Parts: sequence; structure tokens; C-alpha cells
Amino acid sequence: MKNLYENPLITRYSSKEMAKIFSPDSKFKTWRELWIALAESQKELGLNISEEQIEELKKYKDDINYDVAKEKERELRHDVMAHVYAYGVQCPKAKGIIHLGATSAYVRDNTDIILMRKGLKLIRKKMLNLIKKIADFALKYKDLPTLGFTHFQPAQVTTVGKRASLWLHDIYLDYNELEKFIDGLKMRGVKGTTGTQASFLKLFDNDHEKVKKLDKMVSEKMEFEETYPVTGQTYSRKIDYQVLSILSGIAQSMHKITNDIRLLQHLKEVEEPFGKKQIGSSAMAYKRNPMRSERIASLAKYVISNTTNTAITTSTQWFERTLDDSANKRISIPQSFLALDAILEIGINIFDGMVVYEKVIREHLENELPFMATENILMEAVKKGGDRQELHEVIRQLSMEASREIKEEGKRNNLLDKIIESEKFNLTKEEILEIVDPVKFIGRAPQQVEEFIRNYIKPILDDNKDLLGMNVELRV
Repeated sequence: MKNLYENPLITRYSSKEMAKIFSPDSKFKTWRELWIALAESQKELGLNISEEQIEELKKYKDDINYDVAKEKERELRHDVMAHVYAYGVQCPKAKGIIHLGATSAYVRDNTDIILMRKGLKLIRKKMLNLIKKIADFALKYKDLPTLGFTHFQPAQVTTVGKRASLWLHDIYLDYNELEKFIDGLKMRGVKGTTGTQASFLKLFDNDHEKVKKLDKMVSEKMEFEETYPVTGQTYSRKIDYQVLSILSGIAQSMHKITNDIRLLQHLKEVEEPFGKKQIGSSAMAYKRNPMRSERIASLAKYVISNTTNTAITTSTQWFERTLDDSANKRISIPQSFLALDAILEIGINIFDGMVVYEKVIREHLENELPFMATENILMEAVKKGGDRQELHEVIRQLSMEASREIKEEGKRNNLLDKIIESEKFNLTKEEILEIVDPVKFIGRAPQQVEEFIRNYIKPILDDNKDLLGMNVELRV
């Protein structure tokens, strides 16, 4: 047994792909990419930096001497300066121009934004695959009538596919927010110690245009179109809050979806995938618990709650910079990405193998539909010459009697039998059964599903065909 705590987001839940994005190796390699981008841009703008120095930096970009950096950090108590030193050990010719004019936030903050953007793009990919799975499910069951619920009480009839389209619509809204945010995310850029760019203005002999160009050139080399126009030493911590709010919104939708699945599984109308050897309970061998949906709900609570960390951090920063955000950021941001990554993978897995029990759904409909159909039966009987007031009273009495028998005697709903047996309605059994055909009660549900997916979902999926095709096998 291992005797140190292990993060279950790494060992049990999230993908290796997401874990690598927020790994130390990814972070420190990005630091070196930023130092190269800075040196290249400074050289291009006229500073005394040679191509030989740039090539030396590039040679060791991915070959990080962690042992040297670790030993130096123990001495300096400063991770950035320890890595500047370690990079300089490998690159003696370029040592003097590494991190020139920059502050620690140049690599720390720009790297945070770069890694968050990579994480958001991976989230986007997995959302697209989830959207495809839910859309396929919704289209498959667009015509299947099912009992609707308001307040978890039986309501008007809908379809299984229409309900799934509600789930899909929430994810669609989240996807649009994610797209807009990725497109609008900017780099901190080259801003200096308190954001004034004073050190760079000095390097370029008070040439403001060159300092502005430096900011733009570095961001473009790191594949960003823009930098934030003004910053303190750090980018505004509101950005972290906005990122986690995007993640929270997706987690909220997934929690809602899996709440519905858990309730429907209780009703035995649907069931999430269940392995042949999966155990639902250590004591009750017959149980088939909605483990996947429950795991999503559990992880979603964590992601949603983590927005509080960034909200508090944003509101309590002092002036141009304090360091009381750092330890929190190292935990709350990567782990929120890891948790949401797991949520989306589990969601893909659920919709890849969701089982629908149509006979149970039909039975539940038949238990409730007679009450909902009484108005339609009444109208048809009136058309055949019946007295509306008299027939209304008859249906009321029969309904009360059927309801009492269901609740007090445990009988099935036999209201239709009572109406058929009554001599008041002048309707045949066939006519009454035709009136209560569930398909007559679903309105435009199938058309709504088709139109929504055709007009809003399909264009997104068509534009991202190369990212589709994920199937997920859960590790535990």
C-alpha cells in the first residue's frame, strides 16, 4: 500500500490528456517557450541578442534540468529565478539575456492563461462528443411518448427525445459560452513589474512604439491575437473567475442531466450502462445503482463550489499584486479542469450505452393518461349528442372512484374501463382507446427535436467533424 495521499482526480477520474496539460513539465516547458519568444522579439526589435543565443535557448527548450532548478529553488525560495538559473546553466551563451526586462508574472501568468486555453480546448472537444451522443439519443427517441413531470408529479405527455433535447439545449448554451470565451481570451503579455512596462521602455531607450510592438509580437508568437490592454503585475484575477464560471456552468448542466437520469432509473424507465460483472451494492446483490450519474453529480458539486475560490481571490487582491492567490490557484484551477474533464468523459460513456425501457414507460403512461384524456373523451361524447354538464359530473365521479382504488386498494388505473362500461357516453371501446393514444398528446415534440438539432446542433457538429468519434471506457 502507498503511504502518501494521491489525488483521485489523477488516479481514478480524469484523462491523462488533461493531466498532462497542467503537469509541471507542461508548465516549465511553456516558461521556456515564453523566454524564447521574448528574446526573439527583442532581437527583432533591435536589442543586442544574437541568433546563436536564440538557437542555444531553442536547443534546450524541452530538456529541462529539473535537478538543478530544484536545488537552486531550495536556496533562493523563488521558482522562476531558480529556472532562469537552470536554463542559464544549459545555455551559457544566452544566460545574460534570459528573462530580460521581465518580472516573474511574465512566465507565470502568461503560462497560466496558455494552459487554461489548452484545457478549455480539450473541454470543447469533449463537449462536442457529448453533444453528438445526446443528439443521437434525442433523435432516436423523438417519437416515443413518455409521461412528463412538473414538480416530479405526473404532467402532460412529452417524448423521451424531447426531454433529451432539453438536456442538450443546456449543453448547447454552455458550449456557446465556452466558444465565445476561448475566442476572447487574451495573454497578459509583456507588461513589467507593476504593469507599466517601465523596464522595457528603458531597454528600448524610451521608444514607446517598440515596447507596444514587443507586447504584440510575443503574444503572436504564442498564438494569441491580443494581450489585455492594462494589467498590474498580474492579469486581473477576474479572468480566473470567468474561466471557472464557464466550467461551473457545464457542471451545473451535467448535474441537472444526471439528476434526471437517476430519477428515471428509479422509475425503471431508463438505465445507464451497467457492466456484466458490475456490483451495485456490497449487501444487496440485485441493485443496479446509477453509479456513473452519481459520480458526475459528486464531481459537479466540487467544480461548482470552486468558483467561490476565484471569486474571493478576485475581491481580495491588493493594488497591483499580492501573493495570497498563488497557492489557491495551483489547486483550484487545475483540479476544476480535471474534475470537469472526468464529468464529460463519464457523460459520453453514459449516452453511449443508455438503455430505454419502452414497456415500463408505456405502463406509466397508461396509469396516468386516462385522467389526462378525460377532457378529450368528454368533447368527443358531446359531439355525439351528450350533455356536457351531465357527462362532466359522471367523469368526475368515475375519476374520484378510480383514484381512490389506486391509492387505497393498490389497483391499476381502470378509469377507461369504467367509462367504457358506462352507458352515458355513447362511445365504443375502440373509439375511446383511439382517443387515448399517447401519440395524440405529444404535440410538436418530435418536430421540435428535429428542428432544434437540424438548425442549431448539426451546424456545430458539421464544422467539427474531425473532433468527433470519442468513446470512453471508465477506469473505475
